[in-house]
Amino acid sequence: MIVATAPTGMRRTIGLWRSTAMVIGTIIGASIFVQPSEITGQVPTVGGILLVWLLAGVLTLLGCLVTAELASAFPRSGGVYEFLRQAYAPSVGFLWGWGMFWSMHSGIIAAIAVIFARYMAFFIPLDASGTRAVAVAGILVLSAINYVGVRSGSIVQTAFTAGKVLAIAVMIVIGLLLGGQAASPSGAEAVAAPAPSFQTFALAMIAGLFAYGGWHMVTYAADETIEPRTTIPRALLIGVGTVTVCYLLLNVVYVYVLPVEAVRASSRVAADAADAVIGTGGAAFMSGLVVFSTFGALSGIILAGPRVYYSMARDGLLFRRFGEVHPRFRTPHRAIVVQALWASVLVVTGTYRELFTRVIYTEWAFFALMAAGLLVLRRRPDYEPTYRMPFVPVAPLVFVAASAVIVFNQIVSDPVESLTGLLLVAAGAPVFLVWTRWRDAKGGFLGARN
Repeated sequence: MIVATAPTGMRRTIGLWRSTAMVIGTIIGASIFVQPSEITGQVPTVGGILLVWLLAGVLTLLGCLVTAELASAFPRSGGVYEFLRQAYAPSVGFLWGWGMFWSMHSGIIAAIAVIFARYMAFFIPLDASGTRAVAVAGILVLSAINYVGVRSGSIVQTAFTAGKVLAIAVMIVIGLLLGGQAASPSGAEAVAAPAPSFQTFALAMIAGLFAYGGWHMVTYAADETIEPRTTIPRALLIGVGTVTVCYLLLNVVYVYVLPVEAVRASSRVAADAADAVIGTGGAAFMSGLVVFSTFGALSGIILAGPRVYYSMARDGLLFRRFGEVHPRFRTPHRAIVVQALWASVLVVTGTYRELFTRVIYTEWAFFALMAAGLLVLRRRPDYEPTYRMPFVPVAPLVFVAASAVIVFNQIVSDPVESLTGLLLVAAGAPVFLVWTRWRDAKGGFLGARN
């Protein structure tokens, strides 16, 4: 097989199905197996629960359509960083990368690794230190796989994604066919439940969108994607559509098998549903599925992040060495190593919890900027995407408005934590000014890309 090489020297080995697997695999982690209780706590009706999951899927799809157009116009590694840089200025892209490394992306890696280790404890007795050791080991193993080539990393991602989707499909079929034996009158209970307020519905939406998170990461590896202008948009649409169907059907199974109150109170709703249908073996089945699912999600997230830091270095916004490709493996090896080390530090110290909860919602502030940036770019004569999002400007404006509501609602609900998170991201602004002045005084590094 002939493997194309990108201008950056990295190999183009990721085709449509591996890109799609990356979209699905990074979205479906552990949240869908535990997050429904968060939504049911805010919206305690069957119709309301399913509406939240549907609307969260639709909003995610709008974000994917925005991303698909931008990816077709700028098929370079970096994704959101590249889009913000092109639409506004290098400083805006830098702030995204800054927040990613110190919190948003590294925090996600650490959090998912810990969830993976905690569910491993169902099969292997682990104390607190053992759990942290297993989490760090998972990060290091998957980082090593991605270090030796994007092909090996994407193969692992594709295999685990296929396995988890198959397992979810089996759970849905078994739940719908056999769940009638354990089914409770959830619909009757829901009729008497009060309608949720706008604020509680918005909080439920945030919980739902958290479970859909990660859809944008496929754009980070554009330089290693075959025909990225067409492959990435297709992968986004197929992937998010598949996840939305899986999420809706899984929640139908949850509320079909368990009372709404049980869904609300459960911290492991998928395991409880499996127990109700197949007996005590359900917990083991679900623990194995979560281990499998989180390991696959971790693989995709670890693969994606270093491509942003690599792109920033290529633009002179990080040390030059982060923009170099391994001479044999053709991967951004130094960025992979540094990401693995920092995520491991967050696991060992436990600080990922604070960083993750304080800053994760700020992703949506950047997503709003990204969608608004599409409208800015469409006014430029040299903007030539090969795919154009439909219903412009209405659809991007709806996405911007929804993102703004998410951010504002978070600030109102928890102003101290929210402002702390904003300050952490804003701290990147003076760093950018100092860095660029120092870089320019040194004559630049690799030079900015066009």
